[in-house]
Amino acid sequence: MADQKESFRALVQAAIEQFKAEKSIEGDLDASSLVRVENPPKPEMGDLGVPLFPFAKAFRMAPPAIAAEVAKIVNAGNGVKELGTVAAVGPYVNIKLNKENAAGGILQKILKEGDEYGSFAEDGKKLFEGRRVMVEYSSPNTNKPLHLGHMRNDALGESVSRILKKAGAQVYRVNIINNRGVHICKSMLAYKLFHESKGDTPQSLGIKGDHFVGQCYVEFDKYSKEHPEALQQAEDMLIKWENGDKEVRDLWEKMNGWTLSGVQQTYDRTGVGFEKLYFESDTYLKGKEEIMRGLEKGIFFKADDGSVRVDVTNVTGKGKDGEDHSKVLLRKDGTSVYITQDIGTAISRHNDWDFNQMVYVVASEQIYHFKILFHILKQLGYDWASNLYHLSYGLVNLPSGRMKSREGTVVDADDLIDSLHADALKAIQDKGRDSEVGNADDVAEKVALAALHYYLLQVSPVKDMLFNPEESLSFNGNTGPYLQYMGARIASILRKAEEQGLSANLGADSQSLSLLTHESEWALIKSLGRFPQVVEKAATDLDPSQMASYIYEICKAFSAFYRDCPILSVAEENKTLASARLCLASCTLTVLRSAMNLVLVPFLEKM
Repeated sequence: MADQKESFRALVQAAIEQFKAEKSIEGDLDASSLVRVENPPKPEMGDLGVPLFPFAKAFRMAPPAIAAEVAKIVNAGNGVKELGTVAAVGPYVNIKLNKENAAGGILQKILKEGDEYGSFAEDGKKLFEGRRVMVEYSSPNTNKPLHLGHMRNDALGESVSRILKKAGAQVYRVNIINNRGVHICKSMLAYKLFHESKGDTPQSLGIKGDHFVGQCYVEFDKYSKEHPEALQQAEDMLIKWENGDKEVRDLWEKMNGWTLSGVQQTYDRTGVGFEKLYFESDTYLKGKEEIMRGLEKGIFFKADDGSVRVDVTNVTGKGKDGEDHSKVLLRKDGTSVYITQDIGTAISRHNDWDFNQMVYVVASEQIYHFKILFHILKQLGYDWASNLYHLSYGLVNLPSGRMKSREGTVVDADDLIDSLHADALKAIQDKGRDSEVGNADDVAEKVALAALHYYLLQVSPVKDMLFNPEESLSFNGNTGPYLQYMGARIASILRKAEEQGLSANLGADSQSLSLLTHESEWALIKSLGRFPQVVEKAATDLDPSQMASYIYEICKAFSAFYRDCPILSVAEENKTLASARLCLASCTLTVLRSAMNLVLVPFLEKM
């Protein structure tokens, strides 16, 4: 719909300029920047609309009155009849597009661009051309496996990365592995206490490495409740690690290797990947030099207790006592704190890959931390710090309650996917479809991933949510499996048409596509035409839930179209119309496959 949208914009802009001249309005009035084409909320109001509110002050008229005059000028000019019917609707100038012409333009654009459709702006350039975006997500700890909370983080990070790529940005995905600290030493101590003497390994016990190390972490928590000295022992082990003790370092490397191997298997399973891994053991000392440089320049100050601090009152506001707020950057003994590491890591990353935007996918508990981090980097004079963004997301839990790693109540990602996989496989077998779908086990895995990812992504990131496994697996309603079902249904229609000698290509010419004037056909075509706008908006807002809503809209529109406009059964009496409708189905499948990939929902040819 981009061509029609741009033509309508040009007509309205020219009419406003003419109306301005007729009213002898002086001064600057840049109509080109103020004319914004929108989609009316109801189809009966029109297909496209331009609000006239921005012109009320300059024209000294109410927006509805301006809309009436502008619509009159548009209708009196040339070119509007081929485009559609223009009318003033309150403070808007709206147009009902000529379906015969518009349908062909939209569908032929999809056919021409194929998998690239959705990536281009109205000027023909990639939406985010020239943008270099680094995205950080996942951030696992090497003392436990990935859990449900990580799954929301991973889904958001991977989906945002794919949407940004679709919009034409260069994307560099990074992951900070939290592989040092006292929590890591707790798992190590439990291993020494309960497993080392027996020679236990993940291989000997037949379990994934990350699950085994997570088991050690739970064992430490139980042990420490009866042995309070255990925490001090773990802290002593951390000191030995920092001092380079060979025995401790060797055990640390071995157990980290077990965890990372297991976590990578989960990444491979869920389709998550990274261009670079950063390790906290390499970055935790970074940033100290930057703090000392800032201290010399007077950006930071030394407090009475000897610590180095930064004033963050501009970020947090004054306290209830009216006092300024400050943040410790170096302790009085000169050691770093967590934010010091983040400062150094951010600078190192920009040196590694010259991004012009950086997105941190981190839970909402860290909002305060990132506000201060971004403030400090700006204070240090890094221009790119203005383009740092914290994509915060809410908690995700099961209906049974909040999860706690140390108590072993966390739902491991692998266990959750295994459970979804088993339920999906049972549903396939109960329906007697296991022989028809091909490899039933492979299909069940893809259904499980669709259920998990779509359920996590359809909710706005900022909201807390409950993950309901049973609801996520439903083949009806707004779920991942339903999207897969609709995709497989369209693929089946195309296969049957091919068997009958009917090709979508036969209906791809303008004359054939001009037959697609039924309201259900037009509603679907308009939805397909919106795909580039949805990609741009979801990429701009870094919000995959917008894409998820759009895909569901497409599926509902196709369902209505297929109900009202038969394809194969109409072929005998009107082969041209059948081919045009088949072309519409093919274009729908192109958009659906592309959009599903953006929200990590695997496409299925058969289901």
